[in-house]
This record gives sequence, structure tokens and C-alpha cells, in this order.
Amino acid sequence: MSLEALLRERPVDRENVNAHKRRMSAAIRAYRLRELREASSLTQVELAARLDVSQNRISRLENGDIERAQVDTLRRYVEAVGGELRIEV
Repeated sequence: MSLEALLRERPVDRENVNAHKRRMSAAIRAYRLRELREASSLTQVELAARLDVSQNRISRLENGDIERAQVDTLRRYVEAVGGELRIEV
């Protein structure tokens, strides 16, 4: 079966594609957070202490649970590792 025939038979579900894009974007942002922390030679425990949050919260952020994070938490995280948070709309 050709690709064209397959796409006619099973069209792309744009809603699924968009949901996957959102998940991938969150994963990329989370990976960047972890990279920043590691470049600052901080453990999750040390960073959590600086932010007055649990180590579990840092772990969740670094594993993609960014969508529900408060902007202030993200700002403090980024500043604690020497960065600056920028928000684009």
C-alpha cells in the first residue's frame, strides 16, 4: 500500500498531532531545566532547598510537569541556576 493510499484510508488526526507537539515541547523544556541545573553543579536536593520546595517537585519539573507549574516557581528555578526566565506570547 502506498503512503498516499494509507493517508486516504487513515487521515492524520490533527488534534492528536497537536497534543503530541505540546507533550514534546514540555519534555524539551524540562530537559533544558535539568541541563541548567547540572551545569550549575547542583543536585535536585540542593536546588529544592534554595527554592524551599521538595526534591520531588524539582523532579516533576524536570520530567515534564511544567504546564501546571507556577510562573514564579519557574522563575526562581531558572534564577537559582544563573538564568533569566523569558516568557513569549
